[in-house]
Order: sequence, then C-alpha cells, then structure tokens
Amino acid sequence: MRIAIAGGHGKIAQLLTERLPQHQVLSLIRNPDHASDVRARGGEPVVCDLETSSAQQIAVHINGCDAVVFAAGAGPGSGAERKLTMDRDGAVKLLEAASAGDVPRYVIVSSVGAEKPPPANENDVFSVYLRAKAEADAAVRKSDRQWTIVRPGRLTDDPETGRVRIDTDPFRGEISRADVAAVLAAVLLDPNAVDAILYVNGGADDVKHALEAALARA
Repeated sequence: MRIAIAGGHGKIAQLLTERLPQHQVLSLIRNPDHASDVRARGGEPVVCDLETSSAQQIAVHINGCDAVVFAAGAGPGSGAERKLTMDRDGAVKLLEAASAGDVPRYVIVSSVGAEKPPPANENDVFSVYLRAKAEADAAVRKSDRQWTIVRPGRLTDDPETGRVRIDTDPFRGEISRADVAAVLAAVLLDPNAVDAILYVNGGADDVKHALEAALARA
C-alpha cells in the first residue's frame, strides 16, 4: 500500500510509520527541517502545510495513494483558533484532497468526547478542540471515502504494551501513543474497519483480537 500520513513528524505518525515497513509511507510535514527524522523512521517526507495549502495542492501530493491518515493536530500549547484551522479545517481539507486525488481510504485520529462535544457557549481551548474534532468527524462520516474514525482517550508517552480495549461505544481511559499507532496500523489493513467509529484505550486484549471483537459487535 501507498499511505500518506498528515502530521508526519508527530509522535503517533512517526510510530505508525515505523510499523509500516512493507508499505510506502508519504509523511506530510510542515517544517522541512523534520525531513531527516521522517526518513529515519522509514517515511518519505513531503513538505505540505495543511493550514496554508489548498485541497487541490494537497491532492497533488497524495494522488495515487491507497489511504491517508489524519494524525495532525495543533498541539497542546496552541490556542483555540488553531484548533479550528488545523484539527477541523486541516482534516476537512485532507478529506477533500483525498476525494480529488482519488484516495479511497481515510483514517482520522479523533478524541473521546467528540461524540458529545461541549456547547458553543463554552469557549475554553479544550471545548473548542472537542468541537473541532466533532465537526471534522461529521464531515468524514458524510463523505464518500472508506473512512474510519479512531477516538483514543488521554494520550501518554508510555512504552507500547500491545494490549488495548477497543469498543464502538464511548468509554474513557488512557493509552500510549505507541499503542494508538498499533491500532491505526491494524485499522488500515483491515477492510472490515471501514465506516466504523472506534474508541481505544489501554486494556487486556492484543490489538488484533480487540479490533476483531469490536468490529463484530458493530
């Protein structure tokens, strides 16, 4: 497979790239100084800023890919405005680019809480972030792509455990970024994961069986 990952220098994206050595990975990055880090993980760096590029410009880079993964984000130190321009608008532009570039598969890293975001009158950064995620997810669900939405709980930098809980109903918890990357790799390669919203956190089951069980319940 040829897979494009937006936010290619992010922690989850780099961990995911490492898990896909038998596939061609295009890592969309904003900062050209990050290219060597991406190459070290096995990815092919492509400088493309989702915030400043148009959907058509993004489509040029991902044309011919089998799948795209939106693993980008404004980051924990950013303000409310960037939650909208990156976590929402960046995801939607990548979705439009996937359609224009004839990329059939679209996987997005969302967040638990996006299923019931705070009301519009709550304007703290985290509330805006959850609304941005919810609006991006809604656009994905309405699209004609073969989509999967992955909603982890609180993210940690703990080592990979290989043990997770995956469900189609919301639940809270925490999960390492390495385990999220493992789930994303499994989702990308499982055709049964299309049109599914998956909540993921640390748990007792290996990724393969947790995913199979969740999809069977869907």
